[in-house]
Amino acid sequence: MMRSSKLAGFAALLLATVPLQAMAQPAGPAGQLPPAAAPAPAPAGSQPLAATQMQAQVQAAVEQRITGLQTQLVITVAQAPQWTAFAQVMRENAQTTDVLFRQRAAGVQTMNAVDNMQSYAKIMRAYGDGTEKLATAFQALYGVLSVEQKQVADTLFRQQAVQSAQPSAAKPK
Repeated sequence: MMRSSKLAGFAALLLATVPLQAMAQPAGPAGQLPPAAAPAPAPAGSQPLAATQMQAQVQAAVEQRITGLQTQLVITVAQAPQWTAFAQVMRENAQTTDVLFRQRAAGVQTMNAVDNMQSYAKIMRAYGDGTEKLATAFQALYGVLSVEQKQVADTLFRQQAVQSAQPSAAKPK
């Protein structure tokens, strides 16, 4: 129980597939998986430019987090299936919450108090559901990590948890 709650907490702090073309690239040093390439941004369609730019920023931040974690954990080609699943859940979670936040922002000026609370509850449910999916995907990845990779993951997640637990005024900007 302690391990799964630790994983869930870690997963919640990450918010968040390695594209096939990245999988086809030759492995880096010692069988390391090449960094994930960011998926191409969606075409601008009917969204206003500001919304498209915000969506691109969210996608870029998620890709940066995925690439950074992949590099820090030194994910290998053999670990690619679990890594791909984990990274895909991060992307899906980010996309889901981004859509919900944009919907909320678009309607907040006309929402009554009940609508406001329901909108907030919908976002929190999405966070909860997404965190559960992320924890499950991370547990599968963690299971195939080497002892050294697990130590790195434990340290990274512990540091993130400590930073998140600091009062807002104490957090570095």
